[in-house]
Amino acid sequence: MYLYSKLQDYKKNINIGIIGCGKFISMFLSQYHSLNKIIIHTIVDIDVEKAKKNCYAAGLNKDLVSKINFSTSIDSILEKNDIDIVVEATGNAVAGITNAIQIIKNHKDIIMVNVEADVVAGKYMSDLADKYNVIYSMAYGDQPSLIIEQIEWGLVNGFNVIAAGKGTKYHHTYKYSTPDTVWDNYGIHPDIAIKAGMNKKMFNSFITGDKSAIEMTAVVNASHLHYPKNGLSYLPISVDNIAKKLIPKKKGGVLNEVNQVEVISSINEKKEKILNDLRWGVFIVIEGKNDYVKSCFKQYGIITDDSGYYSAIWRPYHYVGLELAQSIYNIALKREPTGKTKFFKADVASIAKKDLVKGDLLDGEGGFTVRGEGISAKLSKRKNILPIGLSDGAKVKENIKKNELITIDKVDLEISREIQLAREYQFNLLD
Repeated sequence: MYLYSKLQDYKKNINIGIIGCGKFISMFLSQYHSLNKIIIHTIVDIDVEKAKKNCYAAGLNKDLVSKINFSTSIDSILEKNDIDIVVEATGNAVAGITNAIQIIKNHKDIIMVNVEADVVAGKYMSDLADKYNVIYSMAYGDQPSLIIEQIEWGLVNGFNVIAAGKGTKYHHTYKYSTPDTVWDNYGIHPDIAIKAGMNKKMFNSFITGDKSAIEMTAVVNASHLHYPKNGLSYLPISVDNIAKKLIPKKKGGVLNEVNQVEVISSINEKKEKILNDLRWGVFIVIEGKNDYVKSCFKQYGIITDDSGYYSAIWRPYHYVGLELAQSIYNIALKREPTGKTKFFKADVASIAKKDLVKGDLLDGEGGFTVRGEGISAKLSKRKNILPIGLSDGAKVKENIKKNELITIDKVDLEISREIQLAREYQFNLLD
């Protein structure tokens, strides 16, 4: 809190490096003119010309762009001692883990926009950052960081935080959506999506539930909450009913157990938009611990369940890259992350979207071949499950049926030794 006030007395510039210049970073760049003390030192991207175009599209002028070092190699960041914070935003789990390990060992703070990488090896990377005395942080603006902020608020003020999550547009038929069907399901004209630089595969992952599974897994691994045993419900629940519905069944709600993550949908079974939906927002459900708290809820007009003990807070929107500066300033001014991985309790499994045959290549989240669902880390270890973050490019060795959990022994998987070690490190924590 009070970062803006602290910033007025901060005398140094904050030099940042960026890896991956897609939509999230373009949104951050659009705020660049208005950000005090932040200097973009280097942008690394596999397509430098496209990265520059994104800079211009976001409103940067030629003078500003000319001052940024563009490169296709992470070495241009690692070799610079004057870069303070690195933002990893490639969206590719394998690349993200590899990059993050190098950045941390290079004694640089890192903001992990790449949630896909975090849910594969976040505990390892977070512990590695502690070892090297640098900050490993979630990206403010993405839902996991915002949810953790709300959870922290609830816990520090003495409430029981019994559920937390986000809203999205989801229907059970969307789980089989592909990049070819994404824009109809998402609800946007293809021309608008293309002009905005929206990646079909990435945005399809929002529709299929892949991204929700990934983000809720990130929250589980950063908090006291756990992943629901029967998966996310995606019930169509309005903001007015969060405190009434997302409470234990024995109290009149729908939760089989307390202390879990959940995702609610903005549309009903008929695919109709519900009133007061939370499609773009995040929430927590809190429990008051005594009758006096209950009376305070009532006196101040706070929405509760029928018993009066459960309430909810929600944020209607997340501003994505437009509010990434919060993470940068938090690290530079306070030496604190905006959320970080603390545990390895949940994993995101690869599930076949269709019948797969020997020789098929998997294409990761949001693609044509697999979808992701959250499971316990213990189950992932016991069954040797293929994480969706490592599925892109894996070659099927034997036939796999639609909706089958994919195990690592059924694919040819080429990953680096350091990623293998990261996974082994996390699995050893479960013993």
